[in-house]
Amino acid sequence: MSAFDPKRTLDGRDAASNLVCEPYSAYRCLPMTTYPWMACEGQNVQIEYRWAEGQYDQLPGLAADLVARHVSVIFAASGNPPAQAAKNATDTIPIVFVSGGDPVAGGLVASLNRPGRNVTGVSWVATALTSKRLELLRRLAINPATIGALVNPAYEDADLQLHELEEAGTAIGQAIKIVRASTAQELDTTFPSLVQQGIAALMIANDPFFASRRDQIVGLAAQYAIPTIYFLREFAAAGGLMSYGASLSEANRQGGVYVGKVLDGAKPADLPVWRPTKFELVINLKTAKALGLTIPPTVLATADEVIE
Repeated sequence: MSAFDPKRTLDGRDAASNLVCEPYSAYRCLPMTTYPWMACEGQNVQIEYRWAEGQYDQLPGLAADLVARHVSVIFAASGNPPAQAAKNATDTIPIVFVSGGDPVAGGLVASLNRPGRNVTGVSWVATALTSKRLELLRRLAINPATIGALVNPAYEDADLQLHELEEAGTAIGQAIKIVRASTAQELDTTFPSLVQQGIAALMIANDPFFASRRDQIVGLAAQYAIPTIYFLREFAAAGGLMSYGASLSEANRQGGVYVGKVLDGAKPADLPVWRPTKFELVINLKTAKALGLTIPPTVLATADEVIE
C-alpha cells in the first residue's frame, strides 16, 4: 500500500452507495500546511474505500478491517453510524467524520469546541432544521392537517428525529403523520400508502440511506404528486420540489480540509467540530408547475436558488 511521505495511508468509507463521488472528491487532493505540495490520491496518498451500502450492521466489520490495516486516518461520511463504528474500533487512529446528526448527543465527541481524544469532523446539522422545513411546507398553503414525515427506523438518529418532529409539530399545533421505510422495496409501498392516508405534503428526514435512494424517492414523489421537502440540495436538483439545509459539498470539503490537517500532524482533539453558518433554500419551479403549485412570492423571495 502506498503512503504519504511515504508512511501515511488515508482510508475512507461511506454508509451510502450512491454518495461515492461527492464525499471522496473532497479529499482526493488535500492542502498541506507544512509542505509546499498537495497530498493527492495516486501520487503521495493511498485511499482505501469501504462501503456498507446502507447496511448499518456491516459497519463494525468494515471499521475493524481498516483498523487492522494500521491506517493513518479514517474518514467516516454519511451520518453518525460510520463514525461511531470507527470510534468503537479504535481509540488511537484519528477519525474525521461528516455527519448531519448531532455528534454530541450521538456520543462521538465530548463537545463541539473540545471534541477530545481521536475524533473530530463536520456537523452539518441536518437534523436540527425540522421546524424550518415544516414551516416552509405550511407556507405553500398545503392542507396543514395532512403533513407526513418519512423516517428510516434503522437509522441511529431515528429516535432523535422523531422527538424533533414531535416538538416541531407541537410548537405550531401541527399534526405530523410518521411513515417509515428502511429498504428500497418499502419505499415503493410507502408512497401509495401516503395517498391512501390523504397525506398532502411530505418531509424527508435526514438519512444516508434516503440520500442513496435520491432518484427513487424523487421519482415516487412525482409519480404520486406529493409535494416534498428534502434535506439536501441534490434532491431538488434531481427534480424534488424543494430542499432546505447546509451544503453537503461544502461540508465534505471541510471534512477533506480536516483530513489534510490530520495528515499534516494536527490532533483531532485540537480541531473543533466544524459547523456551517449558512443554510440554503432551493426551489424547483419546474416541479412546482408539474404539481400544480404556485410558490408564494414571500417564499420565492427567501430562496437561495431557484431551478427553472
